[in-house]
Amino acid sequence: MDDLRPDPDRLLAALQADEQRAARGKLTIFFGACAGVGKTFAMLQALRQQREAGCEGLVGIVETHGRQETARLLEGLPMLPSRRVAYRGHELAEFDLDAALALHPQLIVVDELAHSNVEGSRHRKRWQDVAELLAAGIDVYTALNVQHLESLNDIVAGITGIPVRETVPDRVFDEADEVRLVDLPPDELLSRLAAGKVYLPDAAERARQHFFRKGNLIALRELALRRTADRVDAQMRAYRADRDIQPVWEARDRLLVCVGGAGGERLVREGARLAARLQTDWIAVHVDAPRSGRRAREEALQVLKLAASLGAEITTLSGGRVDEVLAAYARSRNATKLLCGVRLQAGRRWHWQRALPERIVARHPDLDVILVSSGEAARTAPRIWHPVRPVWRDYGWATLACAATTALSALLLQVFAPANVIMLLLLTVVLVAIRWGRGPGAWAAFLAVGCFDFFFVPPFWSFTVNDTQYLFTFFLMLGVALLIGQLAASMRNAAHVARLREFRAKALARLARELSGALQTEQIVSIATEQLEPLLTVRIAVLLPDAHETLKAVGALPADREVAQWVYDNQQEAGAGTQTLAATDIRYVPLKAPMRTRGVLALQLTDSRMPDEPEWRHLLDGCCAQIALALERVHYVEVAQDALVSMEGERMRNTLLSAVSHDLRTPITAIAGLAGTLEKKLADPAQQELAHAIHSEATQMNRLVSNLLDMARLQSGGVKLRLDWQSLEEVVGSALGQLRPVLARHPVQVALPAELPLLEFDALLIERVLVNLLDNAAKYTPAGSGIRVGAQLDNGRLRLWVEDNGPGLPEAAESLFQPFVRGVRESATSGAGLGLALCRLIVEAHGGTITTENQHEGGARFVVALPVKTAVPEEIE
Repeated sequence: MDDLRPDPDRLLAALQADEQRAARGKLTIFFGACAGVGKTFAMLQALRQQREAGCEGLVGIVETHGRQETARLLEGLPMLPSRRVAYRGHELAEFDLDAALALHPQLIVVDELAHSNVEGSRHRKRWQDVAELLAAGIDVYTALNVQHLESLNDIVAGITGIPVRETVPDRVFDEADEVRLVDLPPDELLSRLAAGKVYLPDAAERARQHFFRKGNLIALRELALRRTADRVDAQMRAYRADRDIQPVWEARDRLLVCVGGAGGERLVREGARLAARLQTDWIAVHVDAPRSGRRAREEALQVLKLAASLGAEITTLSGGRVDEVLAAYARSRNATKLLCGVRLQAGRRWHWQRALPERIVARHPDLDVILVSSGEAARTAPRIWHPVRPVWRDYGWATLACAATTALSALLLQVFAPANVIMLLLLTVVLVAIRWGRGPGAWAAFLAVGCFDFFFVPPFWSFTVNDTQYLFTFFLMLGVALLIGQLAASMRNAAHVARLREFRAKALARLARELSGALQTEQIVSIATEQLEPLLTVRIAVLLPDAHETLKAVGALPADREVAQWVYDNQQEAGAGTQTLAATDIRYVPLKAPMRTRGVLALQLTDSRMPDEPEWRHLLDGCCAQIALALERVHYVEVAQDALVSMEGERMRNTLLSAVSHDLRTPITAIAGLAGTLEKKLADPAQQELAHAIHSEATQMNRLVSNLLDMARLQSGGVKLRLDWQSLEEVVGSALGQLRPVLARHPVQVALPAELPLLEFDALLIERVLVNLLDNAAKYTPAGSGIRVGAQLDNGRLRLWVEDNGPGLPEAAESLFQPFVRGVRESATSGAGLGLALCRLIVEAHGGTITTENQHEGGARFVVALPVKTAVPEEIE
């Protein structure tokens, strides 16, 4: 039989996603092919409809571009004042994010999602402002053109011939709650353009000749329709997955995008589009080969940065043979599809000149390779060794080494045979390759062959040879020298990579070992500073929250607390190297632990390019995770210690109260009994009044001692409920009977339903709850004020309430249920603050709840809700 139960992991993930969506605002994007199709107009119309339905909405920022229809639609709508910013001699109007967060409307309109903010703003891009509004729980309406989507940027540039600089990551579009396509046929759009409804006349004529050509508009419209259809298809897939419509789930592989070399930006954009169509994850990988130059590495890092903004996982690998490294990594990540860029090659290529995709297909036929043209032809045929930036000093040392070996061999030639000279020269090539790398090693190989021919082969001091067999010797010597030199250089590079990995592993292990022994927060901060500053070549400070969630800096680095507080509250990085508050030279990283964010790490970078290095980034992430875990561990150790101290104190107090209460109960009961006897036998009214007062106070004291005893027993778990079928009316009557002297000055109204059945609970304990609630109402209300007791059955729960007409409850009413807490600390009203605490313990022992509230007409109301059974066993009936 098939197991139709839902997958618990998927169910938990869905619940967590629903919780996150409920806390965030809703993003609605009005999407169109280009400017002028009516996105802003449709957005403002939707805002008006929402306001008519009762929604509190306003206009954050809207650009009319001189369109009268849009300007008329803005009339009567509340608008957020713009933030005026001076920039290069001009005053610009920018969206005021802080004012929007302070007003916190239900809905806000923020036009032009792809807009770039003026320098000095909190975020570089407006879509980041929108993300912060959504995180604050504010719904957002915004507008976006298809050419501003990052993954389509190169396609639009190829269609229109105009590069678009302002872009939005595709994930913003994909994660939007709703996308409304605003479509207009090209002919109608051109008519609007000619009528001056899109741009002013001069700008409209220029636009018609360039961007707004009919062919461009048709292509852009197709892109917008196709991108919207892809989104609808993704929603359909998500719907089927959430409801488990497919009986069999296919294993999803990953797409690996090989970054480096031809057309990197075009390659990652195509990878993003392909991953979206395949509904799969994708990874952008760059292999840092030994022959790669610094410039090529920097270009690859920029491409990886673009891939990360498009939603890719990025990583860098090290190794000699790029195809083998990529294939091994692809198999380890279950990536069966590789996306590679290629240039158009002219002429015939040898076997060893094959491009990377060809080598992968030849050696690893189980991997699917997808080729993407870079759009440009290669200027030169690829070489066996890629050109690198020459380091002339290294080549000079290689030349000197060969010269020194030649001189030494000339001195030893009388003792050594020419074959030994060859061995010395080959040894020199190996040493040069190990010390200075591949290029100098290859140069030394050619020099070694030339020196051997010129100085040691007759005729001497000439490159000509008498014996043609030496030509074979030269070629063999050159081949062996090149081979050994390259192998030695590869070993050198592999050793260097291994040392780096060992260094990072040891650094993380050392940090973990040091943090594991830290028992205080100050020790963690000190260890982090000592370990991270030399490791990452930065200056750091750790900012930790206090009891009010306000960050306090620990360290000598002058960190900006406002920026750090924003990072802590939003759990996002900011500062140098990011797109948020990038003007500062300090980078702020949240310390995220499994349960919550524990603080912020501030780093002053010595090199602005360091955050772009994936190795540095991975090392920083590992260190931050270790620090956050250590802070969380210390926090819970402190919580456990406080709980242990509290439990021990509570145990000692309960023991003391129990012992004292037992010793007090007997004499107090005797005093109350004797005072009652004297009251009946004394004839003098004054003496009777004194005896009555003694009896009343002794009874009150006895009730207090009983509360102390019950409190101690309930907190220690020594009370077992005696559940039985009881009449609530009898329990209420018994409680009123106990308090008859106390309630004599208050009219009491009892409202119990006539059809109330027998209920199952502990009668003595529920009676104690009623006694305490009624006694509390009598104490804190003036004489003559009414007290009401009522009950009803509501959805299988008994709701029992006590109301009064007194002054009501203080603001911190929840604290009244704590032991020894009173609403009025200094007053003539007797009591120790135990009654309500005891009530909560008894009610919670029954599996119920007790709540309190102030009534509109005055007075307090206590409501006890108990789960009950109304089905009476047959033996009772």
